Amino acid sequence: MIGTEATILLVTSAEYLGGHTLLCTFNNGEKRKVDLSPLLELPAYKDLKEEAEFVRYGVDGTVFWANGADIAPEYLFEHGV
Repeated sequence: MIGTEATILLVTSAEYLGGHTLLCTFNNGEKRKVDLSPLLELPAYKDLKEEAEFVRYGVDGTVFWANGADIAPEYLFEHGV
């Protein structure tokens, strides 16, 4: 595609909204509210069922947690409202 640059989707910030929900802001300016509770049955995310663990997240282009789990920005964008 001539003259078109692909933009890599990144999370620029995330705000805890309670439960297992984050409000993610992306580098395209959009914000999406994402409920991550459906992922908590998967082995990589099971430790995050405890709120005390879930809130120990950070942002570095995506959302990551203290236990080593992270999640693709595309997933957050596509599953957010």
